[in-house]
Amino acid sequence: MTQRSWPRDGWGHSDSGMLTARIACMTASQDLPAVESRDFADVSIALVSGLTLAITALFLCTVLLSGNLAGARDFVSYWATGRQLVIHADPYDRDAMMKIERSGGLDAKGVLFMRNPPWALPFAYPLGLLGVRLAAFLWSLALLTCLFVSVRLISAAHRSPKSSVFWLGLSFTPALICVTMGQTSLFCLLGLALFLRFHQTRPICAGISLWLCALKPHLFLPCIAVLGLWIVVSRSYRVLAGAALSLAATSVLAFWLDPGAWTGYLAMMRSPAAKSAYVPCLVYAIQAWISPQAIWIQYVPAAFASIWALLYFWVRRQSWNWIDNLSPLLLVSLLVAPYCWFYDQGLAIPALLHGAYVSRSRKLLAALALAILVMDIEICMVRVASAGYLWTVPAWLAWYLAARSTSGNGAAQTTGPCSKPA
Repeated sequence: MTQRSWPRDGWGHSDSGMLTARIACMTASQDLPAVESRDFADVSIALVSGLTLAITALFLCTVLLSGNLAGARDFVSYWATGRQLVIHADPYDRDAMMKIERSGGLDAKGVLFMRNPPWALPFAYPLGLLGVRLAAFLWSLALLTCLFVSVRLISAAHRSPKSSVFWLGLSFTPALICVTMGQTSLFCLLGLALFLRFHQTRPICAGISLWLCALKPHLFLPCIAVLGLWIVVSRSYRVLAGAALSLAATSVLAFWLDPGAWTGYLAMMRSPAAKSAYVPCLVYAIQAWISPQAIWIQYVPAAFASIWALLYFWVRRQSWNWIDNLSPLLLVSLLVAPYCWFYDQGLAIPALLHGAYVSRSRKLLAALALAILVMDIEICMVRVASAGYLWTVPAWLAWYLAARSTSGNGAAQTTGPCSKPA
């Protein structure tokens, strides 16, 4: 006599079907975070993003209305350089630059120079055609546009997941401080984002976009080493051609604007004022502790990091993917940069967004939002040129490693291999 199998729990399935369904439900419940954690992360991101973006909007309105504030920041060095270039004068003339910067509203005791390589001089030329107030507003607006476009491109590279992570990138404190200071790090961020977007489909455009990264090449030393080896291994010579073409064109233009640009630039970088300037980064702290006069010590960590970076690439060369593999390189590059200011850390955004998109931990997202909030509070009380910011780059690296450790098996690869462009 056959025993009848009755439905259980009102499902009407067999025991084996019931067991399979329950195992699937248990597995899914382990993958999904708790609702409370998700809500806390979203609320943290919303509060931090709203606060930081509101402060930045208020600053932009103030810049437009106040000429003194427009010139009382790093931006004035780019504006003064443009003023000198318009009349084909020396942008490294200390007395002339000081006079222009004082007229723009800078009240510092010293004088500010563009520390970007001379091929960046044409970038500052248009500023010299404008008044300081309008030039500062347009410059700040351009920086905000770079930030928005960069975060959007990076999100699109991760298939544009709909989440609050996008706002974390827009409200990242170092990036917004870059806007308020009028620095050029966000142009570098845009160049990096454009390279990630075009390196497979439009390699020449990708190479040209790297010119923006060349505004501050010292922040990318291990990345540059890997880029060179990747070009050779993958035969991506069109990327190299685009980069070389853009550097050559701007170098020729810079020579036309100021034939003695390189001589003046090297003299400025070797001056006692440049060598003795305090930079709040770990490498500088190590050099000051070992031997303040030994400038070569600043480049030793970058040299060792470049060796590590080449090994890191070599073991992954067959399946190398810039979107998935760039983040550790980028964070290590910032960690070992010969000099890196707080606002330069906006370049960590691609790594932090990548970690946020692949991580399954909502608590880590909340922790990142709270870390940004801590920086917002710290920047209100501590000067940018302070050792109080030495903790930030190691913190981003530690957070990224923790985020990757919580990623699923399928989260580590967001796109296919890209060893060779189309």
